[in-house]
Amino acid sequence: MVQPARNPGDEVQHEGQDEPQDELREELYEKYLHMPEHLHAEIVRGTLYVMSRPAPKHAHAATGLGSELFASFQRGRGGPGGWWILHEPELQLVPKEPVIPDLAGWRIERMPELPDTACFTLVPDWVCEVLSRSTERLDREVKLPFYAEHEVRHAWLVDPIDRRLEVYALDIKRKRWREVRIYQGDTAVRAEPFDAIEIDLSALWSPPRRA
Repeated sequence: MVQPARNPGDEVQHEGQDEPQDELREELYEKYLHMPEHLHAEIVRGTLYVMSRPAPKHAHAATGLGSELFASFQRGRGGPGGWWILHEPELQLVPKEPVIPDLAGWRIERMPELPDTACFTLVPDWVCEVLSRSTERLDREVKLPFYAEHEVRHAWLVDPIDRRLEVYALDIKRKRWREVRIYQGDTAVRAEPFDAIEIDLSALWSPPRRA
């Protein structure tokens, strides 16, 4: 379950004084740094969210999709290459407010090398969130608008329970998402920005093939 560990009230949010907001940010970041390893935490728009680690179906879908994209778009095996594809990178698009997508990708012309820091301050070109019943509201209503505000160009939502892929592209002028397409079930798709290859969605929610 997603739990806001602390939600800054209207008095802090609208007071307009830098010092109280800075103090709150430091306090939340210290809590984030000291979270137990069995929990997952993120700070979005001044709120610390704490949740359990992903369920098996969530982890399976994220691993399967990441493997497909890594091979084709990072290694260039069966695809064009030209991307960094990373699992659960820590983004700090706002200092000391770590946001962690399930998957993210950067074109190499924008990020020729990986940073030496533990987090990424460069906005990714693509993010993917794998939905669960306990995190769907956070992913849709909080994180997806956050990504749009920071001009992430492409976003995917993967639902391993309903077996669905939702593909979004950013309307740059309005900084809002434009729904491109929704794919359902065991189908093969070509979806932006990775439409150079065909992705078999059944691999994201089907059991392994028997030996």
